[in-house]
Amino acid sequence: MGSSGLLDLEKQFAFYGAYHSNKVNILIHVCFVWPIVFGIVSLLAYTNPLAPQLPVMAALPFHEYMVLNYSFIFTAVYAWFYIILEPKSGSLAAFLMILCWIGANAVAQHIPYASGWRIIAVSQVVCWSAQFIGHGVFEGRAPALLDNLVQAFLMAPYFVLLEVLHTIFHYEPYPGFTKNVQNKVGASIAEYRSKKAKAKRME
Repeated sequence: MGSSGLLDLEKQFAFYGAYHSNKVNILIHVCFVWPIVFGIVSLLAYTNPLAPQLPVMAALPFHEYMVLNYSFIFTAVYAWFYIILEPKSGSLAAFLMILCWIGANAVAQHIPYASGWRIIAVSQVVCWSAQFIGHGVFEGRAPALLDNLVQAFLMAPYFVLLEVLHTIFHYEPYPGFTKNVQNKVGASIAEYRSKKAKAKRME
């Protein structure tokens, strides 16, 4: 049920969940996290190919958009991480990352870079602003990325996907996962509030 460190699913999900316990904030992230990912992959899709396309790709649908550039490396790292983290839902997350890669390269091939980066920049500003509002107004806590940038960026897309799967389909990676995570999240939030209250008393 998970290994230690970065691949400990409960630990990773509880870390991110402790910063996203408010329902409105979670909804905001569900709406805006994947567009952020797509924007980043799209920007990377404007880079030159690092290797020629593999022959097997030529038989696949939309193969012309399967470019082995930096967008592919970014996608591969995330896809690998999610599958290793949890094979079932992680495979779905990996599939969504692959769709982002293909879609991003389609964008890069059909929209000139001079226009593309401006569109991406505007979308990033909107999406990030919404998330900071979610944290500042509804969550009352700074984003997870301020405490652990790598964990936050890696976990965010998978976190919102797992939230949707659990909410709609009551999916759990394994029995007891949700309860264990909720206990860890509750303990983490209680510790944070205790430290915050102590800091105020010392002011």
